Amino acid sequence: MGLVKNLSIAILGTGFTVLATAAPAKSLTLTYDSSIGSPGFGPGQLFVPQGITVNDSGNILISNGRGLNPDGTFNPNIGNKVEVFNPQGQYLGAIGKGGKGPGEFDEPSALEIDPQTKNLYVGDVFNNRVNIYDPKGNFVKSFGSFGGLIPGRAFFGPSGVTFDKAGNVYVGDFSGDKINKYTKDGELIGSIGSSGTEPGQFQGPAGVRISPVSGNFFVSDQFNNRIQVLSPEGEPILTFGKEGTGPGEFNQPIGIEVDEFENIYVADSINSRVQVFNKDGKFLTAFGKPTAAPPPQLGEPPFGDPLDLTPGTFNWTAGTAYNDGKLYVGDFFQGRVQVLKVSGAEVPEPSSVLGLVLFGAGATAVKLKKRQSQKVAISLAK
Repeated sequence: MGLVKNLSIAILGTGFTVLATAAPAKSLTLTYDSSIGSPGFGPGQLFVPQGITVNDSGNILISNGRGLNPDGTFNPNIGNKVEVFNPQGQYLGAIGKGGKGPGEFDEPSALEIDPQTKNLYVGDVFNNRVNIYDPKGNFVKSFGSFGGLIPGRAFFGPSGVTFDKAGNVYVGDFSGDKINKYTKDGELIGSIGSSGTEPGQFQGPAGVRISPVSGNFFVSDQFNNRIQVLSPEGEPILTFGKEGTGPGEFNQPIGIEVDEFENIYVADSINSRVQVFNKDGKFLTAFGKPTAAPPPQLGEPPFGDPLDLTPGTFNWTAGTAYNDGKLYVGDFFQGRVQVLKVSGAEVPEPSSVLGLVLFGAGATAVKLKKRQSQKVAISLAK
């Protein structure tokens, strides 16, 4: 996803849900643990971290920025790599390099590891593709084609990457307002969604995750300022959120994660925070506050001025990863990833189903229309 252009950000409702009431969960909290990386352009330094994942060894992989020359032309020697850090945050090295050739990047974005093969899949925005690397960091192949820049939007290209239990890979097509389904070798076999504001439609699907529990899709629908939950077949289940700054409101949500209890973690980008919800969309907690510095403008260095590296302070949040009780959050314009400890993330005890609730338009009980009357643009291959 083209979250950044010209060394500045290219940041990257209303619906229905079946809501089962539950006994209250233990209180979930997020606390600052540590930071990875520092702002800059040298080895082990970061700018505009767009994608984050963690491998089986606990090493943290971070997509690192798009370098430009002073005249605005592409500089492949600045950023354009996947930087690798050990669990203690020490820099280990990089995967890939800048360029237009095989295995090279012109702005790396979302990334994820195939749980079966352990290969790494990385969105490559301006090269309009996804690159695959083996567990040793060797380039394997590229695949895919994604929508380009469209009027009124500052981003484009491949967004979230996630895998189902069958081994298929799903990649958000940010400008195409859909999620593409591929075999692990990159053969396109279907898609979910279309452009719009109805349930099952998107305006910039920025983050995409498949639940390890239910197999449901969790999608940050960026320009609709909402989160959508879809069934494994792509049918809309739940929609929550609207534009704003209060609890449960968003200003362009990007990164999204789902834990082993189906708690939902959302990088609420322009609000410079992370919000957490249970599987029914109920707000649980938020973490983070904005720095006083504005985001950089076109032609400026990709850092807020002044920097404020106080723990818990962000200049926009974006790339995320959840692993082993920790949430990794990209501090977009401060050149670091903040690591948050998750405490009390326990699943609620199920209780009786009380009703159906309309989210985004008030807590109004409604009846679902018959399935035959639901008009949802889904072309997911069976």
